[in-house]
Amino acid sequence: MAGCLSWIHFGDLHVDEADGFEGLSRFETLARIAQTQIGGAVDFAFLPGDNANHGTVAQYEGIRTAMKVLDRPWHVLAGDHDFEPGDLVAMRAITTKDAPYSERIGDYRCLFLDIVSAGHGGPDFRIDPAQRRWIERTLSAADVAGERAVVFMHAYPGDLRDDPDGIAALFATHHVAFVDTGHTHYNELLNDGRVIYGATRSTGQTEEGAPGFSVVTLDDGVPSWCFQPFDAAWPLVQITSPADRRLITDPANTLHVPQGGFVVRAKVFGATESASAYLNDGDEIAMARVAGEPALWSATITNVPDGLHRLVVRSGGSEDVIDALVRSEGSTPKRTAPVGLGRDVHAIGAWLERGIDGAQRGPNKNGADW
Repeated sequence: MAGCLSWIHFGDLHVDEADGFEGLSRFETLARIAQTQIGGAVDFAFLPGDNANHGTVAQYEGIRTAMKVLDRPWHVLAGDHDFEPGDLVAMRAITTKDAPYSERIGDYRCLFLDIVSAGHGGPDFRIDPAQRRWIERTLSAADVAGERAVVFMHAYPGDLRDDPDGIAALFATHHVAFVDTGHTHYNELLNDGRVIYGATRSTGQTEEGAPGFSVVTLDDGVPSWCFQPFDAAWPLVQITSPADRRLITDPANTLHVPQGGFVVRAKVFGATESASAYLNDGDEIAMARVAGEPALWSATITNVPDGLHRLVVRSGGSEDVIDALVRSEGSTPKRTAPVGLGRDVHAIGAWLERGIDGAQRGPNKNGADW
């Protein structure tokens, strides 16, 4: 069992003097909320690129100061705006390693990619042959070591100008559990039948609702994603297992599609004294803390008939809801070969409870003047 891996994703900051450092101010506010409410219940924090709107020293200095508010390890990638000067020298003020690199965190192998340096600036996203070979070697080594792989990159493989299908096929072949990205400016989840991709809306250039951050958890490889606006109530409840029907990538895995019953697990971020599960609005099922896993609660539910079930976990006035699919042994459908891997044709659409409205408002789709 791979255990849990959780992280906070602060979407593209686009820190800029031109807006009075509004994006920076939002980032500081969100970092303080995360420090107070979440703290050590996540493994690290992630910035997906487009951190400084023009890649200047002053912009990175503001970001570096704000990062100190949240006492967690940080992983920072570059986007096309960070590469505006033609190199990433100034960005080293907020990084400890140059991508690409990998790090083992718990039982997971995390790969952090560079998709800007091989391009010619702007959204000319590329992965050069040397990095591609490194990705394949690292994913193969993770397979041999029994590590679940997670990938972090600025944009979807479908946005790459060279070999997007080959890169996405690598992720699918090596059973990457989740690929976390920025760039879109809107919240989105993709399920291409093999891999779940997530994108978190921009912090500095907002087009919908209140700014916030996403929290991603992998529970023995099962992905869960939610967006928490800065004005949302706490605690934040996130069901981590079983998989929601929209995030099933392995129907033969009973953590994705249970048979007859299952263990429900949920992260509760923020102060709480209890958590309870409810199946199809039935009786309360008390949950217990899981030893050794921060903020994780669990309960066992038995004798669940085949079909789609509404599963709710509540704690401290907050709740999370998923659709859990249960099938009897031997009834798992055949998997077909997916097409268009790593592309937003596989977007799951609106999921309002998780902060996704499905509108794809961002400038990269609609040409907004950012």
